[in-house]
Amino acid sequence: MPVKPKLGQNFLNDAAAAERIVASLGDVSSRTVVEIGPGAGAITGPLVARAGRLIAVELDRELAARLRGRFAPEQVTIFEQDALEYDFRAASAAAGERLVVVGNLPYGITSPILLKLAASHAALDRAVLMVQREVADRVAAEPGSRDYGLLSLTVQMYGPVERLFTLPPSAFTPPPDVHSTVFRWRFAPRFTELDVDEAGLFRTVRQAFAQKRKTLANNLRAAGFPAERVAQAMERAGIPAQARAETVPIEEFAALWRALRADLRE
Repeated sequence: MPVKPKLGQNFLNDAAAAERIVASLGDVSSRTVVEIGPGAGAITGPLVARAGRLIAVELDRELAARLRGRFAPEQVTIFEQDALEYDFRAASAAAGERLVVVGNLPYGITSPILLKLAASHAALDRAVLMVQREVADRVAAEPGSRDYGLLSLTVQMYGPVERLFTLPPSAFTPPPDVHSTVFRWRFAPRFTELDVDEAGLFRTVRQAFAQKRKTLANNLRAAGFPAERVAQAMERAGIPAQARAETVPIEEFAALWRALRADLRE
């Protein structure tokens, strides 16, 4: 099958892996499942037999036509569309339930798709996604590890992430230069639990991670926070004065944001 490199197409050719990905979704016999980038249909085939309703979002016109030729409309509803423009909220409302998402994400737009899913969290129940191994390492990273950063904290604020398994380049056609990891993401946002404002917290977090070599305090001062206010807020949050952002857990970032807000009100 012709491949379009600009679309980041690497088709899964491992049938056992496709079955494993679908099984990782759990029981979807009565659920609406959205597959992002079905491509040649390696995952779509097993999904047809298991999903209550299946929606496939495919940007490539030729691949979408092939999928329509392979699957009947009552088996798969195919949207010839960029996944970044797909309206998960409308689909969830039409289905009357939160959606289950699955996909082998194109390497070039992995982060934008993850952010799109995060923004659509109210419409989503869970997702099983395949990404470049290094991206999965960052998504699932814990504070203090070399991979922990803005992407880790952003994704994990919307729910827990679990790495499932990794596939070698030979599992794809054409084989990419990297390994790919499948992970599961359950959507359970923590903003209410941690008593933080979504936009406000992420604004502060982005400032905290602005320059990796600087301490958290230095990054916040560079963003315009007065030094005394930063020091007091960090002390209230229980964060060491010389801590770097990549060592700070989500809960402490939330405490820092609350302390900065309290300082502002006082």
